[in-house]
Amino acid sequence: MIRIPAHTVEDAPDASRPFLQKIAQSSPTGQPLNVHAQMAHSPAVLASYASLRAVTAEHGTLDPKVSWALNLATTAVVGSDYMMAIARRFARVNGWTDAQIAALQTGDATGDARIDALASVVREAAANSGNVSDATWKAAQQAGWSDEHLAEAFAFLGLTMFTGYFLNYARTDRDI
Repeated sequence: MIRIPAHTVEDAPDASRPFLQKIAQSSPTGQPLNVHAQMAHSPAVLASYASLRAVTAEHGTLDPKVSWALNLATTAVVGSDYMMAIARRFARVNGWTDAQIAALQTGDATGDARIDALASVVREAAANSGNVSDATWKAAQQAGWSDEHLAEAFAFLGLTMFTGYFLNYARTDRDI
């Protein structure tokens, strides 16, 4: 059972409305998704989410295919069916096959050793309160990931965990 009811753009707190309107424009339904409509109860929560999303989009250097791989790897640890559905959908749109999506969720090889190495970093960080073994970190560096990439991967880890934890916290009903 959901814990936080969903707002519409029209009945959301004034400070949340601009965020909901902008989110609705990029939504597959043309409306805010349930997660955003629930976040709108607290402008601070919705603004935090929107800011993380905007900053990774504006300043991120990782290809969308890579960022959705990181999202999948993190979501598998977070344990949100809703978040997993979103991650799968966008991973497919960005070129991942169903077999590769499953591999990213379980930590198996996708056929792209470079992306697998970076996904291992975020998966391990998600499972261990941000801690990553030296071996996993060095494997990502040896696969060609720079310090900038490894730092940026943390932004995607944070965005995914923020969203997934909110979905679990609010018990959001799936609408996608």
